[in-house]
Amino acid sequence: METQQHISQQYNKELESVKSKVLNMGGMVEAQVESAVTALIEQDDELAKKVAESDYKINKIEVEIDENCAQLIAKRQPAAGDLRLIIAIIKVITDLERIGDEAEKIGRHVQKLVSTEDDIGMHAELSSLGERVIAILHDALDALARMDIEQAAKVVETDKQIDEEFNRVSRVLVTHMMEDPRNIKNMLHVTWCARALERIGDHSQNICEYVIYLVKGQDVRHTEFNPDQQ
Repeated sequence: METQQHISQQYNKELESVKSKVLNMGGMVEAQVESAVTALIEQDDELAKKVAESDYKINKIEVEIDENCAQLIAKRQPAAGDLRLIIAIIKVITDLERIGDEAEKIGRHVQKLVSTEDDIGMHAELSSLGERVIAILHDALDALARMDIEQAAKVVETDKQIDEEFNRVSRVLVTHMMEDPRNIKNMLHVTWCARALERIGDHSQNICEYVIYLVKGQDVRHTEFNPDQQ
C-alpha cells in the first residue's frame, strides 16, 4: 500500500503504521475464514469453538485502527490522496470486521451441527464453495496490499461466481429438506453457514471496490469500473 512521502517523517511513520495494521488484520481475518471452512467441512468441534471465540481479536484491532485514523485526521488534516487513503482504510476495516463476524457465525453453527452427531453430507458442495470464498478473499487482500486495480476488478467479477455457487448449494439443501423433514434443522444450520460464506465473498468484493477508489478515485459500488477513466 504505497503513499506519497511527506516532509514530516513522523507523519510517514504514522501512515505506514496504520497500513501495516490493516494488512495484519487482513491476515488474521483470512486465517479465521480458512479455519471456519475447515471446521465446517471436517465437522471439527474444537476448531469451530476456537473460531467462534477468537473474533474479539479482530474487533480489537479494528477499534485500534479506527482510533489511529481519527487521530491522523485530527492532527494532520490530510488532503487529496492521503485523505482518500484514510477513508478507504476505514471502509476496508469495517468489511474485514464483518468477515470476521461471518467466520464466527460459521463456527457457532458448526458446533450445533456437531452436537447432533449426524452426518450432514454435502462435503463436495461445501468444499467447492469454501475454496472459492477463501480464494476470492486472498485475492482481495493481495490486491489491497499491492494496490493492484486489475486484480481488484477481477475479484469484483468473480463474486458473481460465488453467488452462483451459493444458489446451487441452496437448491441441494432444499432438496434434502423436502426428501426428509428430519433433516430440516441441520440443513438450516448448513444454509446459514453457506450464506455466511456468500457474504464473505460480498465483503471481499467491497474491499476491491475501495482499492479501485483509492487508486483511481472512482466510486464503482453501483457502476461499472472504467479503467481508462483518470
